[in-house]
Amino acid sequence: MARDSLAGLTREITACRACPRLVDWREHVAREKRASFRDEEYWGRPVPGFGDPAATLLLVGLAPAAHGGNRTGRVFTGDRSGDWLFGSLHRTGYANQPVSTTADDGLRLRDAYVAAAVRCAPPANKPTPVERDRCLPYLARELALLDRVRVIVVLGGFAYDALWRTLALGAVPLPAPRPRFGHGVEVATPRAIVLCSYHPSQQNTFTGKLTEPMLDAIFERARELSR
Repeated sequence: MARDSLAGLTREITACRACPRLVDWREHVAREKRASFRDEEYWGRPVPGFGDPAATLLLVGLAPAAHGGNRTGRVFTGDRSGDWLFGSLHRTGYANQPVSTTADDGLRLRDAYVAAAVRCAPPANKPTPVERDRCLPYLARELALLDRVRVIVVLGGFAYDALWRTLALGAVPLPAPRPRFGHGVEVATPRAIVLCSYHPSQQNTFTGKLTEPMLDAIFERARELSR
């Protein structure tokens, strides 16, 4: 059955039309395009997770970028956030190359899997709480299928909140009160250790709130925790 594999889950995710606002926006962006990508065919659908099915590390981001994942069909691919993320994963041994420009560029992840809390590009990069909650079952099912995951890196406060809600859906006993999000914060849960990182968005990288050494340290710590 489709529910029994990551490939089946991917098919379900890419066919989803549950959120009318997100469907309208992702398809509008795919039609109108950015001028620099006007000759490209946009993906314009929900973007599934990807990576190593035997991963001990799961990364959870916010949502695909309108002209990144929504264009290329792979999360964190074709935008500046992805340049930072995959550069760091390469330096810390989780990726075979430091760049991710297209879905068929040869990038391979080793012991890592990347997903997003929301699978469609949202207007202004801001999903609503209802849209977030509709997507949570996909992340819950990925967690169930990625049964070797021991560390979950959440990229930003939105992903942290979404993951917390996802773990609660699975009846995972969680610390109360919930620890406040902050870069480098670690939270032990029965399912996995949650490790918080600032999101590699331009808002954080251009201002120096997140630096390459800071991001590398997160993945080096994830490697230690997953052993």
